[in-house]
Amino acid sequence: MVNILMSGVNGKMGQAIVEAVAGRDDAEIVCGVDTYCEAKNGFPVYADFTDIKEKVDIIIDFSNPSALSGLLNYSLSNGIPCVLCTTGYSEEQIESIKKASERVAVFRSGNMSLGINLLIEISKMAAKVFGSEFDIEIVEKHHNRKIDAPSGTALMIADEISEVMNNEPTYVYDRHSVRKKRDPKEVGIHSVRGGTIVGEHDVIFAGANEVVTISHQAQSRSLFAVGAVNAAVYLADKGAGSYDMSDLLKSRY
Repeated sequence: MVNILMSGVNGKMGQAIVEAVAGRDDAEIVCGVDTYCEAKNGFPVYADFTDIKEKVDIIIDFSNPSALSGLLNYSLSNGIPCVLCTTGYSEEQIESIKKASERVAVFRSGNMSLGINLLIEISKMAAKVFGSEFDIEIVEKHHNRKIDAPSGTALMIADEISEVMNNEPTYVYDRHSVRKKRDPKEVGIHSVRGGTIVGEHDVIFAGANEVVTISHQAQSRSLFAVGAVNAAVYLADKGAGSYDMSDLLKSRY
């Protein structure tokens, strides 16, 4: 049984993880940390990491970048691995995460969905096979309340694909102001915002006389919660180092 400390427990994703853990026999949430520290799930919730009394095996964080310093101090002081699901870290914070991974196991991913990360692996394989003969376009769709565009996941997909391409691609986010032929080195990234779309991502490989599209649709936040818990169980017995969803995927095939 893996004892989990849930950071950001009273947020929407924190509560989704509480529900995901409730149906498992290999993990249990023993306490939480949140600025809103109401204990409403049968375990204590603290306002600060320094107040924690329970025995913790691993931390899952789905909160805010501002919580990172206290989280890493607690993790390093107690030798506890952590799964970081929060996005929007500064370069300085990313560097502190890298340094922490030299002493404890740190799992970090811009998207905790197993499906999205499988899409990335398949897209990288396709990019290697198709090479420069196919144009690559990425289309992401989200609900009308999402502030950032393109999504962090779309950029993560583009970055991963770029690593296996023979040339150095240029990301193009908008074509309406530029009237010219598409450059073969371009990777187009396009955003759609509307309704209550949880998250959809299409990677389009367009060649001569054929088009291959790799798609993923997120239909509920619960899939990200399940991915985070899977990551926590996977990481619990790992040594110091940096881990991500590709490591988890490799452990399954």
